[in-house]
Amino acid sequence: MTITQDRVTRLALSSFRSYRSAEWRFEKRQTAFYGPNGAGKTNILEALSLMGPGRGLRRAALGDLTRQGSDGGWGIGVDLGTGEGRRRLALRAEGVPLKRHVQVDGEPVRSTGTLLDSVRFQWLTPAQDRLFTDSPGERRRFLDRMVLARCPSHGRDTLTFENALRQRQAALEAGWPPAILEPLEAQMAEAGIAIDEARRQTLAALQVNYERVQETAFPRAGLSLSGPFEDIAGIPTLAARRESYADLLERGRRRDREAGRTLLGPHRSDLEVVHLGKDQPARLCSTGEQKALLIGLVLAHATASLAATQAPLVLLLDEVAAHLDEDRRAALAAMLDQLAICVFMTGTDRALFDAWGDRVDRLHVDGRNTVPGSE
Repeated sequence: MTITQDRVTRLALSSFRSYRSAEWRFEKRQTAFYGPNGAGKTNILEALSLMGPGRGLRRAALGDLTRQGSDGGWGIGVDLGTGEGRRRLALRAEGVPLKRHVQVDGEPVRSTGTLLDSVRFQWLTPAQDRLFTDSPGERRRFLDRMVLARCPSHGRDTLTFENALRQRQAALEAGWPPAILEPLEAQMAEAGIAIDEARRQTLAALQVNYERVQETAFPRAGLSLSGPFEDIAGIPTLAARRESYADLLERGRRRDREAGRTLLGPHRSDLEVVHLGKDQPARLCSTGEQKALLIGLVLAHATASLAATQAPLVLLLDEVAAHLDEDRRAALAAMLDQLAICVFMTGTDRALFDAWGDRVDRLHVDGRNTVPGSE
């Protein structure tokens, strides 16, 4: 069943990256920005990715986003929907030092995390092509971005866990007594088990929703978590898992103090991906197979997210078609059309998006402005 969601209908930038001032209005659910390298296509996707928690698809510092030669900060405006149902989101970075200021329909809100109630973003960039051979931390970050799109509390749990983890390590190294350590370990147990459970539920949803992904074009993946923390996952109840983790933290104090870091927890887990058709770990697959696995994973996540939340999902696909053959481009276009979600893509050549036919707006980016691509 196709679920119709609100889409991004307008984007405005001010003193952001390469743009002094720019505005786009989008007529269709899918938009392809095309033009030469260095023209500013990825800057557009990055601006959209910042309309949510975190540091966006490039993980840049706020000051690095200000247009070179500009004084002060920068601004991003996004409209969702049209008419009376339209929502206006705004993000500004200003002040010394730069700080974020977020508004929804003209009213200030606490943080970009609040925007998850209005819209959620998932992205795929060329840097992620190395995901399966990269560090476990990169795979955790990729997974947690997918979890956050389904479970907004995941960001809060992660922040709580990381703060308690740092405080506990400092207390261990300072030789503080158990009375200081116990409440910190209780916080880590509460948040850590919540993080792990949210990840597992997301992976389970992805496996189910692979049924809607075209397996001939994008091979199905087996997904699991690995690492010493996974032994706790077999305990039947969440309460018992929290108790077990807190106990293990208590017994591991000396070890963690000597190591200079906490050796057990969800911050040490790894995402394992297997090409099911070949029964082969993704890290051993060819570059083309890894790209296809990654796209299939993102499509399965998009499908799962439609069932999990009412907030619109927006996919940001940077250079997604560049290394796909014609059959896979056609399969991707068909799948995105079936999902009926908002999609923004980039590519160097207009012809990369021929498979989309008239389902996509093609906008040319030349480094100065953006205009509709001529037919």
